[in-house]
Amino acid sequence: MSVFEWCQLIQDSPFSTAIRESRIVFPIIEGTHVLTLALSVGMVMWFDLRLLGISMRRHTVSETFGYVKPWMFSGFIIMFTSGGLLFWSQPLRCYVSGYFLAKLILLVLAGVNVMVYHFTIDRSREQWDKSPIPPLQARLAGLVSLLLWMGVIAVGRIMAYTF
Repeated sequence: MSVFEWCQLIQDSPFSTAIRESRIVFPIIEGTHVLTLALSVGMVMWFDLRLLGISMRRHTVSETFGYVKPWMFSGFIIMFTSGGLLFWSQPLRCYVSGYFLAKLILLVLAGVNVMVYHFTIDRSREQWDKSPIPPLQARLAGLVSLLLWMGVIAVGRIMAYTF
C-alpha cells in the first residue's frame, strides 16, 4: 500500500471525518496543540538559552534541566498526540503539503540534535555543569535546537494558513 493510499484510507475513516467536521473537537485539538507547543518548546528554549550561557547562569545545567524536564516532556506527549490527531483529520492535505514535509524534516533534525547532545556532549556534563558558559559543543547544540524549533513553529504556522 502506498503512502497516498494509506492517507486516503485514514481520510475516509469515520474517526477522521468526525474530527474534521466537528465544530467543537477540531478547534479543541488545534488549541491544545498550540498551547502544548508553547509549553514544551518554551521549556526547550529556556534550556537552550542556559546551554548558550545567556540565561540562568547562577543555576547549573542539571538544575535547569530538572526545572524544565517535567513540563517539557508532558507538553511533548500532549503536543505529539494532538498533532497526530490533526494529521488524522486531514491526511491527504498533509500528504501534498510541502510545508508538512518541511515540518517533519525539521522535527526529525531536532530529534537528531537531542540524541547527539544526549549521547555525546551531555556525557561530560559533570566537568562543565557549574560553568556559567558551557563548552562550545553544548552551546552549538543549544543554538541548533533554537533554530530548528523556530523553523518548526514558522513552517507550522504557514502550513495552518494553507489548509
